[in-house]
Amino acid sequence: MLTKMILSKIQTGGTMNKILVALPIFFFNMTAFAHGISEADKQAMIEGGYLKYVWLGATHMLTGYDHLLFLFGVIFFLTSVKGIVKFISIFTLGHSITLIFATFMGITANYWLVDAVIAISVCYKGFDNNGGFQKYFGLEKAPNLLGMVFIFGLIHGFGLSTRLQQLPLGEKGSEMLMRIISFNVGVEFGQIVALIGMLILLNIWRKRASFTRFSKVANDGIILVGFMLLLMQLHGYLHSQSPDEYGFSEDNHNHEHIEMKKEETKKTEHDNL
Repeated sequence: MLTKMILSKIQTGGTMNKILVALPIFFFNMTAFAHGISEADKQAMIEGGYLKYVWLGATHMLTGYDHLLFLFGVIFFLTSVKGIVKFISIFTLGHSITLIFATFMGITANYWLVDAVIAISVCYKGFDNNGGFQKYFGLEKAPNLLGMVFIFGLIHGFGLSTRLQQLPLGEKGSEMLMRIISFNVGVEFGQIVALIGMLILLNIWRKRASFTRFSKVANDGIILVGFMLLLMQLHGYLHSQSPDEYGFSEDNHNHEHIEMKKEETKKTEHDNL
């Protein structure tokens, strides 16, 4: 069975092999954690009011590592308050439009594919920060950043909408609209909290010589993580479309990954005895 083969590879391979095999498992579990709407969340929404949606929106953004990575890339080289406010505002406008409109109108798509495009936006920003368009495509300057941030904001908002639509929003009307707006308000609160932390970190780092030396490496890292996220989203999409081709059913897919993680933990505990 595929699971047993992977576990065998982890247990018998060297350190590098274990890392390479374990990384996809780690990112898959991150994907499920950060973007899934749990049954507990759904029940809380049924029992709670608008503040529950605000809270869920905030926590969803704070655990939405793909959204946060993109924002981190956007503000990485921004030093003026005016520039930061301008780009964050246009991103907020973009994701608010699609989050509210798509959710209220019931417009949706396969969330794995939407999140795959969001992962591409992460790669794009790291590539842009490293001057990739000038170095590899011979362009005098990169595509208009403000326009691209707005476009990606629309896509990020649609990704949030596909998840929000998993919740019991009720019949279309003013109450449903207020629930959607409450979720969006929570997203903005979460975004502000995350941005404050990022700006503090970047402000401290910019004062050190290592910022100049390692800024390219940091953005290479953004590209790498974005690419890993892209693979994980495509991995999830393929499993959702053709589960039988992977050796186990779609219903058992998450369970298999959890079991693999448990086996790895048991092996580590045994080795430490």
